[in-house]
Amino acid sequence: KLCGYLNKLGIKGPIKTWKSRWFFYDENKCRLLYYRTAQDINPLGSIDLSSASFDCKMENGEGIFEIRTPSRAFTLKAISRQAMMYWLQQLQMRRMEFCNNQSRFPDARSNGILSCSFAFVSYFVFTFVDVVDNEDFLPLVKTPTEAVGLKAASLPAPQTSTALQNISLKHPWTEIQNTVYNICGSKQLWGNNGNVFSFDEFQEHPENVVEEQEAEEGTLEDGRMGPRLNWIRKARWMNSGFPGSEELSREKNSVEKVSVLQQQILTLTEEVKSQKELVKLLHKALEAAQQEKRVSSMYLTAAEDKDRLELVRHKVRQIADLTSRLEVLEQEKKELEQILSLRDSHIQELKEHVQLLMEKNHAKQEVIMTLTEQMARELSDPLQEANTITVETLYKQQEEIEHLKDDIDAYKTQNQFLNSEIHQVTRLWTSVAENEKALLMKCACLQARNCQMESKYLTVLRKLQEAVPGLPNSHAELVKNLIQEALQWDVKEEAEEVELNAALCPSSEYDEYGFMTVPDYEVEDWKLLAKIQALEIKSNKLRSQEIVEKPLRDRWNSIAELNPSGELKSLIRSGIPVEHRQRVWRWMVSRHCSPVPGHYQRLLEQSRSTEHPACRQIELDLPRTLTNNKHFSSPTSQLIPTLRRVLLAFSWHNPAIGYCQGLNRLAAVALLVLEDEESAFWCLVYIVENLMPADYYSDTLITSQVDQRVFKDFLSEKLPRLMAHFEQYRIDVSLITFNWFLVAFVDSLVSDILLRVWDAFLYEGTKVIFRYALAIFKYNEEEILRIHDSVEIYQYLRFFTRMITDGRKLMNIAFNDLNPFPMKLLRNRRSMHREELEAELYELEQIKAAYVKERAEQGP
Repeated sequence: KLCGYLNKLGIKGPIKTWKSRWFFYDENKCRLLYYRTAQDINPLGSIDLSSASFDCKMENGEGIFEIRTPSRAFTLKAISRQAMMYWLQQLQMRRMEFCNNQSRFPDARSNGILSCSFAFVSYFVFTFVDVVDNEDFLPLVKTPTEAVGLKAASLPAPQTSTALQNISLKHPWTEIQNTVYNICGSKQLWGNNGNVFSFDEFQEHPENVVEEQEAEEGTLEDGRMGPRLNWIRKARWMNSGFPGSEELSREKNSVEKVSVLQQQILTLTEEVKSQKELVKLLHKALEAAQQEKRVSSMYLTAAEDKDRLELVRHKVRQIADLTSRLEVLEQEKKELEQILSLRDSHIQELKEHVQLLMEKNHAKQEVIMTLTEQMARELSDPLQEANTITVETLYKQQEEIEHLKDDIDAYKTQNQFLNSEIHQVTRLWTSVAENEKALLMKCACLQARNCQMESKYLTVLRKLQEAVPGLPNSHAELVKNLIQEALQWDVKEEAEEVELNAALCPSSEYDEYGFMTVPDYEVEDWKLLAKIQALEIKSNKLRSQEIVEKPLRDRWNSIAELNPSGELKSLIRSGIPVEHRQRVWRWMVSRHCSPVPGHYQRLLEQSRSTEHPACRQIELDLPRTLTNNKHFSSPTSQLIPTLRRVLLAFSWHNPAIGYCQGLNRLAAVALLVLEDEESAFWCLVYIVENLMPADYYSDTLITSQVDQRVFKDFLSEKLPRLMAHFEQYRIDVSLITFNWFLVAFVDSLVSDILLRVWDAFLYEGTKVIFRYALAIFKYNEEEILRIHDSVEIYQYLRFFTRMITDGRKLMNIAFNDLNPFPMKLLRNRRSMHREELEAELYELEQIKAAYVKERAEQGP
């Protein structure tokens, strides 16, 4: 057992001096308990060692060391330097043993995969600790049996002050209990049921529970001392002249003891008053709880039991349980971060202190060398020595050298201990960092599950909303209130989860490019769909963050120079990370469209001096551009003037097209990613003149119509069941897909998936649009096949792309499930359908001309 007498510096209270205390280490809680004497039963206080650091400074004096906890620093003094080093080494070993044995990982029984990951992290951390333990900075100090251990309890306590000064004025009640216990003996005290000193309330106080010390000294489970220990203590007090009893006999009639007891009585009186106030508050709380219970009972007896409402309540309880678990994990994360910051600051202080000690040690060594050389010179000439140096001077110098040698040894020992302390604190910090990472993974999975649960809950509410006409009025009103409450969750959760989301998966009202994460629809049914969509996207992000996103980001970070390759093509299809997207887009544009220096500025000058015919149409389309993005949602938004300049410059750059509806959305997406209007202009030029076929944005939009016919062919080949379903109900998919092809899915897909589509589109060309258009229908094929009404199918096709939340699944369908998809086949189909369409247009022109001629011949 680690125990013994140490002097503790009292820094609070009226008397600031060294006080003798009996210290005992509680290995269950990693706390250092301290008492006034070894015979006391209630501790005066405790020191938490699990997050503490240790320091010793030779300048403070021999045997003095510090224990620094996050709340305060304790200054202690041992009887010798050897005893001090023994205490420091033992406390270091006990701290490391506690940190290694204590399981700091959360309960992962709910997730088998997480359990394996936590076990792996735990194995890694503890294996690392075991390997490092072999490095010894300081040899183990021999145990000073005269100063530590259970045998030291029978020795008199070292007194460095008067008896009155050694009494703890901060804990008068504990002092009274310990004194009465020592005087009366444990048997009489526990046997007297009417005694005013009751020790039961102290067993409830966390600072006064010392199970390890009681077990070591022979206490029973109910707190009573065994008869053998009573006999030993009484014999020791009577025969060995215990100093505590002598002090009591000397202080019985002294004025000091009277004042101390009066102060203790006042303190106890105040404590009784506070306990009475607490009892009153508890009575009030009990009455309020009983009132609430009565109200709840009345409500439950009046309500009807319906299965669907019971399901909703069950889901609400599950969400509340998950929310509470998240809050607990958040609190634990905050505590770990605070411990890490404190340890980092302490490590920095220790490093600075070591540097100062090394400099001081170096200076002293130089002094020693100088004195040694001087002494050697003086000893070399005996005659001069006899004339200049007396025996007394030589003796003083030798004595000073001996003192300096002792100082050097002390500083070497101090440096070795500080090195070991820095090393051990670094190991503990590494363990805590790994622990925090595991907690973050657990939080991410729990939050993803919470999002899924909320999504299912909102889906149930939506089904209830559709069935509202068939529900009673009371149930319909309850469903309406639940929907309103669910739509307001974002506002409540945003203030509570900002810190956790910043570490896991940042989510707010807008994403990195300014798109709304939850669109603000006016129709209440669409609001629920938008909220469900946002929850599903957030859940997918949290689940794929460590498994998919982090390895992908690491692969992108390893690419220094961009060169076309199969690996780069695969990475771009998987999605370019936000921090690399701007650089990669600029590279893809510059490969096929070399910017002409000064050309854009000349176009701007021309647009300012001459008004383009398309200027009016551009002004009409600006307010309708990306209304769900904060950078374009208002006429006064910051990117509206920039977008206007880009579109006007393009209209002068390409007079054959000028301006076509849809170019505004293409240029807007380019502006959001490239953040430079000239780069966005050349990106628009690259899309219209290089990626898209000719006449795609002409007045007739002939190539756009050709692509719709080509897409219907591919839809019949790749998804024959779905195409037959559309033909059965006479659904013309081009009414939905025409806009997809014209603007490359802008305003159709959620922003995260849209930008992934654009990544592959800018690198591979228009075949990516065909791939993703087919993948969208494949993604929702079963849902569409379940609808057997043409009006409902059209209504579903209006918003079904917004409900696609799993970008990884859509990407796998587009590039894996739909192969082969060669570009040569696409060109052939385009050529064939273009000839057919041109023939049909020519026939229409002939019919029109014949009709005009016939009307002209008939006259008025």
